[in-house]
Amino acid sequence: MQDFPLYFELGWQHILDWKGYDHILFVMVLCGTYLLSDWRKVLILVTAFTVGHSVTLALSVFKLIHVNTDIIEFLIPVTILITASANILAGKSKPRGMQLKYILALFFGLIHGLGFSNYLNSLLGKSTSIVAELFAFNIGLEVGQIVIVISILLIAFILINFFKIKRWDWNFFLSSAIFGISFIMAAERWPNLFS
Repeated sequence: MQDFPLYFELGWQHILDWKGYDHILFVMVLCGTYLLSDWRKVLILVTAFTVGHSVTLALSVFKLIHVNTDIIEFLIPVTILITASANILAGKSKPRGMQLKYILALFFGLIHGLGFSNYLNSLLGKSTSIVAELFAFNIGLEVGQIVIVISILLIAFILINFFKIKRWDWNFFLSSAIFGISFIMAAERWPNLFS
């Protein structure tokens, strides 16, 4: 456990790294339709995502699963596109159908976990004792995700309560912007599937 602080730091730095902003975008759009008062729902939703990416992160690090990196790098922005589309198509209604959202967050977490695993595998190299490092990295990822969630919920709170922006306008702006960014990311990564 002497390396715990190192891998914990690498975990939160990885998810909050603006160079790899696809995971930031996914967490942002995942909680984009919620308000600060919905924190329990968001916590469960992010936990479902966490469970998903923890499973595939562990399976990949222990060499029990291997998926082509180009496929994963393409599927990550697709998960963002789908989530942003669902936010927009939900219209002005309050978030509902939570069970389906939890299942989708869990499933999309499986895909994102494979993306995280590429980075973690490169750090671990030929290390044989990786359980503690995997645990520390995963905890660091979660702390980073919580920072993103709190930031988005606070921004929504300020915009809606102080600047009187309508909830739908905030959701539409955030989801549309993220949809556009993720569409470009998917389009840029599409040719890599065939090279």
